Amino acid sequence: MLLQQNWVSPRWTWQSLGKSFIFFVFLMLQAADLEARRGHQFVWKTGHWGRCVGDCGSGGTRSRAVWCTHTEGWTSHHANCDQQEKPESQRRCFKVCDWHLELFEWDVSGWGSCEPGGEAGPCVMAQHGLQRRSARCLQKLDRSVVAAEICEHLAPQPPLEQACLVPCPRDCVVTDFSPWSPCSGGCTNSLRHRTRAVIAPPLYGGAPCPNLTESQTCAAAACPLGEEEHTYSLKVGPWGECRLPHREDASLDLGEDSGELSTSWLEGHKAQHHPHTGQVGYQTRAVSCVRSDGRHAVLSLCVQDAVPLTSKTCVIAKDCETSEWSAWSSCSQTCSWGDLAPGFRSRHRSVRSVAMGSGKLCPELEEKEACSTGGRELLKPCPRFSWRTSEWKACQVSLFDQQSPQHHKHAVLCGGGIQTREVYCVQITVEGETHRLKEVSRPVDGKFCLGPAPSASQLCDLPCPLECAVSAWLAWGPCLPEDCRDRQGRRGFRMRQRHVIVDPVGTLAGCPHLVESIPCEDPTCYEWIVSEGICVADHGKCGPGKHILKTVCKNKKGEEVPYHLCSELPRPDVMACEIPCATDCVLSEWSQWSPCSHSCSSKSAEGSQSRSRSILALPAEGGKACPPDRALQEHRACNDHPCVHFFWETSPWSSCSEDVLVTALNATVSWSGEATCGVGMQTRKVFCMRSGSGHVTPKRCPDSTRPETVRPCLLPCKKDCIVTPFSEWTRCPTACQPGNATAVKQSRYRIIIQDAANGGQACPDTLYEERECEDTPVCPVYRWKTHRWSHCVLVPESVRQNVLGHNEACGHGLQSRAVTCLTENNESADVSECMKWAGPMPPLVQDCLIPCKDDCTFTPWSKFTACSFDCESTKTRRRSLTGRSRKRDKCQNTEVYPQVETELCPCEVFTSQPHGNWSDCIIGGGKLELQQGVQSHGDTKECGEGVRLRAIACYDKAGRLVEPSRCSSSGYVEESCTVPCPFDCKLSDWSSWSPCSSSCGTGMKVRSKWLKEKPYSGGRPCPKLDLKNQAQVYEAVPCYTECNQYSWVVEPWSPCKINSEQNSLHCGEGIQTRKVRCVSTTEDHGGETVPNTLCNKAEIPNEIRKCSLYCPNECAVSDWGPWSTCPQVCDPSTVQTRTRQVLRSVSRKPCPEDSQMKPCILNQNCFQYQYNLTAWSTCQLNGNATCGRGVRKRLLSCVRSDGEMVSARHCEQRRLEKPAETSSECVVRCVVDCRLSAWSAWSQCSQTCGSGGQMVRGRTVLLKAAAEGRPCPAQLSQHRSCPVKPCYSWHLGPWSPCRLQGGQCGDGLQFRNLTCVVHDASVSATSQPVEDALCGELPLKESVLQLPCSVPCPGDCHLTEWSEWSSCELTCIDGRSFETTGRQARSRALIGQPAENMESCSGQVVETRPCSGGRCYEYLWKTSLWRDNVRTVWCQRSDGVNVTDRNHSDCEIPAGAVTYKFFLHRMKTEIHGQHFEAVQEVGKGGCALQTKPAEVRHCSPACRKPFSYCTQRGVCGCERGYTEIMRSNGLLDYCMKVPGLEDKKADVKTIAGKNKPVNSKMHDIFKGWSIQPFNPDGKLKMWVYGVSASGFLIIVLLIFTSFLMCKKSKQHQSTPPQQKPLTLAYDGDIDM
Repeated sequence: MLLQQNWVSPRWTWQSLGKSFIFFVFLMLQAADLEARRGHQFVWKTGHWGRCVGDCGSGGTRSRAVWCTHTEGWTSHHANCDQQEKPESQRRCFKVCDWHLELFEWDVSGWGSCEPGGEAGPCVMAQHGLQRRSARCLQKLDRSVVAAEICEHLAPQPPLEQACLVPCPRDCVVTDFSPWSPCSGGCTNSLRHRTRAVIAPPLYGGAPCPNLTESQTCAAAACPLGEEEHTYSLKVGPWGECRLPHREDASLDLGEDSGELSTSWLEGHKAQHHPHTGQVGYQTRAVSCVRSDGRHAVLSLCVQDAVPLTSKTCVIAKDCETSEWSAWSSCSQTCSWGDLAPGFRSRHRSVRSVAMGSGKLCPELEEKEACSTGGRELLKPCPRFSWRTSEWKACQVSLFDQQSPQHHKHAVLCGGGIQTREVYCVQITVEGETHRLKEVSRPVDGKFCLGPAPSASQLCDLPCPLECAVSAWLAWGPCLPEDCRDRQGRRGFRMRQRHVIVDPVGTLAGCPHLVESIPCEDPTCYEWIVSEGICVADHGKCGPGKHILKTVCKNKKGEEVPYHLCSELPRPDVMACEIPCATDCVLSEWSQWSPCSHSCSSKSAEGSQSRSRSILALPAEGGKACPPDRALQEHRACNDHPCVHFFWETSPWSSCSEDVLVTALNATVSWSGEATCGVGMQTRKVFCMRSGSGHVTPKRCPDSTRPETVRPCLLPCKKDCIVTPFSEWTRCPTACQPGNATAVKQSRYRIIIQDAANGGQACPDTLYEERECEDTPVCPVYRWKTHRWSHCVLVPESVRQNVLGHNEACGHGLQSRAVTCLTENNESADVSECMKWAGPMPPLVQDCLIPCKDDCTFTPWSKFTACSFDCESTKTRRRSLTGRSRKRDKCQNTEVYPQVETELCPCEVFTSQPHGNWSDCIIGGGKLELQQGVQSHGDTKECGEGVRLRAIACYDKAGRLVEPSRCSSSGYVEESCTVPCPFDCKLSDWSSWSPCSSSCGTGMKVRSKWLKEKPYSGGRPCPKLDLKNQAQVYEAVPCYTECNQYSWVVEPWSPCKINSEQNSLHCGEGIQTRKVRCVSTTEDHGGETVPNTLCNKAEIPNEIRKCSLYCPNECAVSDWGPWSTCPQVCDPSTVQTRTRQVLRSVSRKPCPEDSQMKPCILNQNCFQYQYNLTAWSTCQLNGNATCGRGVRKRLLSCVRSDGEMVSARHCEQRRLEKPAETSSECVVRCVVDCRLSAWSAWSQCSQTCGSGGQMVRGRTVLLKAAAEGRPCPAQLSQHRSCPVKPCYSWHLGPWSPCRLQGGQCGDGLQFRNLTCVVHDASVSATSQPVEDALCGELPLKESVLQLPCSVPCPGDCHLTEWSEWSSCELTCIDGRSFETTGRQARSRALIGQPAENMESCSGQVVETRPCSGGRCYEYLWKTSLWRDNVRTVWCQRSDGVNVTDRNHSDCEIPAGAVTYKFFLHRMKTEIHGQHFEAVQEVGKGGCALQTKPAEVRHCSPACRKPFSYCTQRGVCGCERGYTEIMRSNGLLDYCMKVPGLEDKKADVKTIAGKNKPVNSKMHDIFKGWSIQPFNPDGKLKMWVYGVSASGFLIIVLLIFTSFLMCKKSKQHQSTPPQQKPLTLAYDGDIDM
């Protein structure tokens, strides 16, 4: 047992632990597999980014879906994918709003040049390429660059690449060579030249231009030894550098007249301590003599008279000196706009000393750079701006209708109107780290708010006041006690009531009293209501009996109450009655009581009413007799109440006021759930009134109907006035102001957002404030101070001694002076301050002259004499000779040395000329007075008298343009004008209402307005003509005409009258009569008798009828009752019945029938009914409203099936379904005139000077016209020309020829003048010179007024003058323009002498420029005629210009690689950056070499056969008269004579050709000729018709001649000679 246990235990252990181990291993393998699958089989997938959501700007976010998928495609849990590689599902984005479209835009550059792409291959016409451009995102406000992502949200990025075509490379094209230049005579060796010009530069990699010059040595005889012929030229070199003299030269600086020490030279030349003084030095140049062959010769061979100047004084070069850079300014952007571009910062430096002589000019004095982004994150977010509005103001109703305002003087305006509000812009900032928006309600300038502004006006509706409308009085009620619970009081009242039909709206007066009362006696609260039963005889079937009554106790409201409440009143149970027996008299039932004769009772009249009954059957003997006639009628009093009524009258309710008693109520009661400001109390007084008189004691009126005197009310909430804070003060000018300028003011304003109401705090009086600017910088005053000029400085003596004839210290020199900058207080200041505030620096150096001994000396010029006011006057000045000059004869020559100068005096006479068109007619000043950022909406005069202006141009006597104020203070010519005022459409008054369209029942009535005067000049248009009513305006309302306005009224029938003459019993058949009259049924005239003609004659009741007075012992019956009603659906199978009762039965005779019936037939005794609706009325307005909300109505009527209009109760009784609504709301469009803003201020002139400038002012539409309102004018802007102010500008004159200053060749200077001119800036303007001061500071530096130049000496290389610009040529592909802009070229060729110097010459120059209006050219080979198998071949452009290209045999470059290399460099830099890296074998810039015709004609093999020659096609042919016999290989075998040409008469030319050599050239010309009878279009040519007609005439002539000849003898007939047949080929001769 123990062994078994020991054995089982390990086994169990193994089983349990082994399973766990295996499970663990399985989990590890699964985990490893999972990790492997994660790494290799599961990947992240993402969807597309969604839309950007969130706030506008950079605060938006966009999301996308991210999920984990297996490589097989199915979706898995996120845990299976690597979490570290999970893509983001959200990112920040720029949320685009509508107003962003106005902020950013793409800025796209132009397309770049087309660059060839792909592998290079043979170019036919063009090759494919690629063009590129750049695009950047800009902020429109300041044109700064922002992130491209912003614009990508607004619009996709424009394409940056596009395919293009690159034309094939085009080689340079040049003209043909010019003729050779002449050779110089004599025996000297010389060159002659010829040149050509460039007419098309190389493009698109074409070959560069060839050499433009060709030289050739002239053939001249050898000169004898030593007798060469030469010419000599004086050559001057360039001026050397300006330098200071040496110390030993100081004693020779001044002229003889100076007695001062020699140290003055050093004072003039040394570097003075003052920084703004020019230093004077000297410069020299070399002078040599050059022979015509380029060799130097002795100077004496060139100098004849005086040696040219070799030295002169000059200003020592000094570079401009500037200060160090200042520190960088703060960043221009003080806040962060998120992704927008950063701001800029700048630094400055000032000028310490200006440039002198040829020194370097001053560099840029200001430098800008973008702010570094390092600190940008620390900037606060920039404020945002948004539109805000005040509350709407009260609705303002105007008289929109066509009537005059006086008609409605006392009327309360209501209906449609206009309400306005203020619209302003406020700043919104972001608070701190929370990034919550905080609004600063201070108004700012509206230009900061982007997007459209909210509307400042809208249409509104003001309810019209409605008077209270009440119904008619109901009947008087019974006499009631005041309180039925009080049984003791015996006081009672009878009352009548009326109810409110229309509640009052907007009126102080309420409704009139609704209850009237009358005191009465014996009031009762309850009464028995009795209903009769049938009469039951007491004994038998007839005789006296009783009515068994049924009684019910009811109160005065008709409600059934318990019986004990009527216990005080006797309860009727039975009522006596009688059933006639067979012999008794029979009476009818009592008729209804007649209407009461009076409505009330007074002392003079009381109301009464009556009823009657008649005898139906006479009694028999022994029966009950009939009563007397007076017993057949009964009378009773009615309306016995007095005519005086009593009612309660109330005063209007007082205003709602606070009450201490309701304070607790305010804390506990919620008034209708509305937010209120508490509950107050309203009171009123109550009076008891008597009709027809005043107040009476309150006891006369019942307390039960006494109105309340106190009621709770809602206290209106107080509304305080709310205004915005004051806006920022307008900025004071940052630029300095002159000291004498008027004080500049700054202002601020605030806007009322909410007006005060219900006793709230009132609005402040001050909404606009103004003050003078404080601390306005005053412009500093600086001035230049000039010191005394130094002595005139000459070239040092040591330099002059080396020059012949220049030993005397005299002549032209320079003198300098110091210039300092002073403040207003004469203190020294930096020179940069004066350059900024005092204008340009005065000159530091000027020319001077020390006269020589032989020179003429003069005194200084005197001042000019005074001018008179005459425009023809002159002014003069004088000078006189001094010293020895007075004795010299040459100085007395006044033509050479004038001593008097005369000038015309300035003439102050000006003439004006009108310029431009007249302006629009201007009404009023038109200036717009604005608060800052708020526009005034004041009314502006739109029509009437005004002025129109025309600008003038003012000219002086010399015809020069001057300021227009010299001719007119305003610069305009004024002329009165009139703007016609708009005349509105005028309509007539309302016509009378038309009669109702239906004489019975419902219909429509109309009234109209008609056109009186049409509108003009923009007046209110007329309403559209209503074609149905033929009226401009009509109004239709439903109407109702009572169908029974007049009805027949009948009196009771008279007793039955029996004819007694025929009937002694006085019974049986008889006649009854009654009176019938026509009465009015209207409310105003109810019951009034009218003529019978007004009533319907067809419906007149019978005035006479038969009757029966039953005799004794006859059965008596009552009158027939009414017919029963037919069913609603008329069916002839159904019948209606009527019955009558037997009043007295007799056994001996039967009674007549007691019932009758008849079928229900439609429209006879059976009718159907339906509702009928009228048309809608026009929109009816309440009160005095002319537009706005109203009601339109239609009436409901009941119509019988036979078309008769009946009372509505017939339809109501049948409970017919009523149609849709009979009233609905409607709107009458308000006639709104267009409202415009005031005119803005006139803008600045579009040009600062000259003609053509315009000033404009505008206005905007505040409210568009509506309905028939006065439309907006088409002109919302006005223009006027600006006064023509003179334009002053510097005009550069042409360059002068090269001036050598005494030499004949060499280096010199070119000069041009800078002149101040005045013009009017027009295209055809002529400029006239004026004083230089009018043009201000010189725009160019002095160096541009002179340029170094050279005149070639004999033997020098030199460039020719520029050729003329070539014609504008476009780059074309297949004859069509490839570009819109063409190119022109010009060139300068290089010429040199002699031949041995050509190798050292530099290259030629080519320039190109773009041009417009070009055309496409073709280049074609042209050839001359052959001459001895040789001809000339040349290339010609399609406009006839002969050209050569670089591949021409004449275009070799003789100067080698040096010239070509220099020329290629010039082309690379001057022809628009186009590089020419390789020379194409075939030039496209001219004629293609592949198609060039041969210049020499060769045949291979040579034409050695007899009668053969070499043809133009390069093959052997036969001469005229011979034909070619060809071999199989296409070569000529031999020439065979054409048969049939032996006869001399056969072909003269052929025979001649045998004996005479044939001109092969003429043979070739005519060999290609052939007769072609057809045109290219397939039609016969005209000559074919001519030949046919001629042939026909010849045939007719031949027939006629043959007919004549047949009559003669035929003895002379002979056979014609037989010809050989032609069997060989035609050789092409035209004479065949």
